[in-house]
Amino acid sequence: MRTQVGIVGAGPAGLMLAHLLGRAGVESIIVEAKSRKHVEERVRAGVLEQGTVDLMVESGVGGRLRDQGLVHRGLELRFGGRGHRIDLSDLTGGRTITIYGQNELVKDLTDARIAAGGEIFFESDEVAIHGFESDASAIRFRSRGEPREIRCDFIAGCDGFHGVCRASIPSAALKIYERVYPFAWLGILAAVAPSSDEVIYSHHERGFALHSMRSPELTRLYLQCAPEEDLANWSDDRIWGELQARFETIDGWRLRRGPIVQKGVTGMRSFVAEPMRYGSLYLAGDAAHIVPPTGAKGLNLAIADVRCLARALDAHYRGRGDAMLDEYSAVCLRRVWKVQRFSWWMTSMLHRFEDANPFDVRRQLAELDYVTSSRIGAQSLAENYVGLPLD
Repeated sequence: MRTQVGIVGAGPAGLMLAHLLGRAGVESIIVEAKSRKHVEERVRAGVLEQGTVDLMVESGVGGRLRDQGLVHRGLELRFGGRGHRIDLSDLTGGRTITIYGQNELVKDLTDARIAAGGEIFFESDEVAIHGFESDASAIRFRSRGEPREIRCDFIAGCDGFHGVCRASIPSAALKIYERVYPFAWLGILAAVAPSSDEVIYSHHERGFALHSMRSPELTRLYLQCAPEEDLANWSDDRIWGELQARFETIDGWRLRRGPIVQKGVTGMRSFVAEPMRYGSLYLAGDAAHIVPPTGAKGLNLAIADVRCLARALDAHYRGRGDAMLDEYSAVCLRRVWKVQRFSWWMTSMLHRFEDANPFDVRRQLAELDYVTSSRIGAQSLAENYVGLPLD
């Protein structure tokens, strides 16, 4: 098989890249190790920045998003038994965030890709990339037991943190920056209406907690826990009791309870691989960087990467030169590091650190007090939360 761009990974990054390339008249084929059902049912991120929403709508895949997405104009920071609302829309000239599950976004993009006649090889085994150091780039894999090869001009590595693409680059050619945090999140999905109309971030002496949602009927909740936490030790009653304790307020706020339909533990890390290009291989999304989920940036950062890459590839095939391809890594990394800074800041401000002394705790509270009492402080948080420019 021959195509212009071979894409490894059918997550948000790979699917959006293929969609944008298709609209520009650039051919691509996607290779994905998991089944379509698995990819479409993974419940991951759910907070979309304004720029991500705009791109979905502008590129023709925003119909369900506009109908079903929950638009939020603010969020709450809760500490000391009191809630403090940050008016995102007022502080950013009308910009908002939208709650819409990553799995729903993946469904929209997959449907659009297939409707456009695009090829996606799900359940691919033994995926490997070759020739990206030269002019003979290829993706080799097995599909339904048969060996396949896709020859292409460029390879887009959109296969996540544990994928084959970044691992195929010589280690000496990459600079790795990483921080592993000494805590994790115990997350649940509950079949109950959200207890708040907006996202709540709670700083508490027992540890961080987050209230979010996926729909008017599904609530997404997180508790700070140990990285090695055993879910067997967390009964539903214990989870609800701990959540209520961490969200408690002096006016008696109560958390709605319901059946827990999913639970899991997510580790926390910050990770960046530089550069995001090696030969004709371009990394995007989690293949190149990971952010702690506190700032709700992972999915949005992946979408920003592939928008930049799609524009660069479009310029190449339209004969406008390769300057944008040459600048791809530098342009993306400038935004990546700003997002890393914000995600680290939110994480360090809101979580309980085991080695923290009383000074550290009071400093966190002072930071929260400043952010919630200063328009300039609140505006900085809001500007980053609704999303920095995609370019």
